[in-house]
Amino acid sequence: MSTDNGMSPNGLSVNGLSNNGLGTNGLGTNGLTSLALSNAKFKNWFNSNPPDYSNMVMSYVVACAYPAGSSLTYTSSTGTTYTWNGRLGLTPDWNSGKRSSSLEQGLISACLAAHVNKFGVHMTISIRGLDARGTAIPVEATEATTFTEREAAFFGNLFTGDGAFVCNDRANFSSAESSARACGIPSQASGMSAECPPLVHVGNCAPNCTLDNNTGRYTSCTYGGKTYQPLTTKLRSADIYRCGDGVCQISESCDTSKNGNGTSYNSCASDCGICP
Repeated sequence: MSTDNGMSPNGLSVNGLSNNGLGTNGLGTNGLTSLALSNAKFKNWFNSNPPDYSNMVMSYVVACAYPAGSSLTYTSSTGTTYTWNGRLGLTPDWNSGKRSSSLEQGLISACLAAHVNKFGVHMTISIRGLDARGTAIPVEATEATTFTEREAAFFGNLFTGDGAFVCNDRANFSSAESSARACGIPSQASGMSAECPPLVHVGNCAPNCTLDNNTGRYTSCTYGGKTYQPLTTKLRSADIYRCGDGVCQISESCDTSKNGNGTSYNSCASDCGICP
């Protein structure tokens, strides 16, 4: 795997998205630098959570914000040193110590939302979009030909409390489809995500977002009267499961209809049998 493209392992917990502290840990105002990590607000947030939790959240924040080849190091009050590596480089101004702009806040929020995984299963996704200065996340040739399945677009602002939103990018989406990510293509109506709260599903991307047909990525999404710059995700074909393929996947469950006719991902008789 190349380290300077949009391929990125996901696995941020749902709780990590809910209580990430971005609105209260002082980083939005003080910048994402070593100096900002010494701020009392950040220390209080980091210490208020189990260390593994704070470490997990910050590893994704830095991976989204910093470019590949760079890192941020923090030594906690217990003397433990954590090093978080960059990957996507979405927020160059915030990384330099400037106050985060609303655009950068939205990009970090979208990036965190795109990395959430209901089951904690680490799988690789392809993230497409622009950084805060309008530079496209590089997509290598092998990435473009391997990650071909449209999944979702993510957007919002977790710093301001606006929330995090996701829309379904699969035009011919079937209720039989699911993935180990769960948050991007669940079969549900619009509203609070049944799979990955606090993500809010807004339905299909087409009526909510503007698509760049040349690149296949969304350039803007509007929800609740506000417009955000989103990030678009793509998956490998093997990472989309379908009820009826003969394997009971982690994202599928037994048939709740009791008659053996269930064909949706969460009521799949052929793969997972009939519920007791």
